[in-house]
Amino acid sequence: MFWRSVVGKLAVTILGLVCFVLFILSILLLQFFENFHITKAEENLMQVATKISLLLEQQENETFSEEFVELIKDQTSRVAIVHADQQIWVSDSADENLTAMEPSWLDEMPELQRVINGNVEVQEEIILPDTDFEAIIVGKPTRNGAIFVYQSLNVVNETKAETRKIIYFGAAVALILTTFFAVFLSTRVTSPLIKMREAAREITKGEFNTKVPILTHDEIGDLAIEFNRMGRQLKFHINALRQEKEQFSSIVSSMADGVMTLNRNGHMIVVNPPAKVFLENLYFENNIPIDEKNQEIPAELKGILQEVIEGEKKAVREFNIQGRIYVMLMTPLYDGPHVRGAVAVIRDMTEERRTDKLRKDFIANVSHELRTPISMMQGYSEAIVDDIAETKEEKNELAQIIHEESLRMGRLVNDLLDLARMEAGHSQLQKELVEIKPYLQRIVKKFQGVATENNIRLMHEFQLTVRYVSLDPDKIEQVFTNLIDNAIRHTDDHGFVLIKVKNSESELYVSIEDNGSGIPEEDLPFVFERFYKADKSRTRNKEKKGTGLGLAIAKNIVESHGGTISVKSKLQQGTTFSFRIPLD
Repeated sequence: MFWRSVVGKLAVTILGLVCFVLFILSILLLQFFENFHITKAEENLMQVATKISLLLEQQENETFSEEFVELIKDQTSRVAIVHADQQIWVSDSADENLTAMEPSWLDEMPELQRVINGNVEVQEEIILPDTDFEAIIVGKPTRNGAIFVYQSLNVVNETKAETRKIIYFGAAVALILTTFFAVFLSTRVTSPLIKMREAAREITKGEFNTKVPILTHDEIGDLAIEFNRMGRQLKFHINALRQEKEQFSSIVSSMADGVMTLNRNGHMIVVNPPAKVFLENLYFENNIPIDEKNQEIPAELKGILQEVIEGEKKAVREFNIQGRIYVMLMTPLYDGPHVRGAVAVIRDMTEERRTDKLRKDFIANVSHELRTPISMMQGYSEAIVDDIAETKEEKNELAQIIHEESLRMGRLVNDLLDLARMEAGHSQLQKELVEIKPYLQRIVKKFQGVATENNIRLMHEFQLTVRYVSLDPDKIEQVFTNLIDNAIRHTDDHGFVLIKVKNSESELYVSIEDNGSGIPEEDLPFVFERFYKADKSRTRNKEKKGTGLGLAIAKNIVESHGGTISVKSKLQQGTTFSFRIPLD
């Protein structure tokens, strides 16, 4: 809008000021010239009257005086000479409306009486008797009477009208010139400001290289120079802040501990990857759907945040989530003297606790696994030596038990050796291109009979867009065997085991889900450790025993393929094992 712009405001201000000045000046000039013309006309008439009075005093010849009066007076005026006997002589006039003075005028007009009787000069504007005609009359007393000179006021009015036209014309010209120069000056002044506004708009969009052209060398030019300098400084500081932010983000992202900054309302500002893992597990534990757009923390963390903000002191909490142990240290974050939020440092203590537990349990687990077969072999061998078994069949039966227990010890030792070799990196993968769909169908078919015998539905979903995958088929089949066998053994009658396999552009994703008894939360961190075994009361086939090394071996096989394996479980709801291996 023109009226809202600086150009419009400046132009209207200048124009309004000039109009006000011209208005006052025009009124004063009109008043001045109106009075000036009337005064000038009265002075001219008075000069004529004075000359005539002097002539009459020096010349007694009336005929000569009258002829002289006709010569010196204006053609549009009349001269009236009043003698002592009240006789009046009136000159001719070219103005027909200007009537001749009559003796009755002396009685009707007090102004004339004052000249004759009062012996004073008079200058008046009158209306001629018996007419509406305005006139100017001057009177000058003489020794024997008075002299009156009068003329029509129209002559003065015409002069005033011409003067008024000249004044109005001058005011109009001044107004037009003022309007032109006001707009020109306003545009000239505001043009650099408009360019600065456009440059400021570009800077707000991030174009810090925008420069304002320096059009003048006055204050506005200096403003443009400072604006360009401000843009350069702003670019320098923004780049410095960006570098600091990137450096800070890199440091936080590379930290092994989780870091999370929160504002007073409980909204997350900065969250690094370990903290995201903690939040995902916390959401899953509380049955809260994970939404990447949701920037609010769960209610239990809000309580800790409120405690930190109100008390302005740090708070330490320990969380047991999905079998993992997290320790959170939350401290207030200050903005001057006020607390504007908090920063939480989250450390996963699971590995430290697991290491302590493994260190305590390893010897006990190995001793337990070896003690049972050794005790059985020792007992049955003593029975044979002591001839407790009398018949050959009984001896063969005892020998068979000893043989089975020795095989069990052999399997345990072999599994330990295989696991040790894989952990030491001495196990070599025999990778080859495998047609993935028939390979998976063969594995599912292998377990279909076992699932049917146990009244369990074995289902599968394959969503594959690739035909061949590079992997070690024997070792990956060993992973499938361990996971599917565990799922069947820990699932009750009429339950299900679902095998899902899909792929993205970069990896193969496998999940094996069941609705069995589940794994206790306190045991989840240790399921991939050596000698871990589920509680026998939750095992469907109690007669089939394992060594407790299957999941540890599966984890090492997946990791040797460059992948990851994980588990999620809830008691009496089921368990889901999943692993990912890269396609490349």
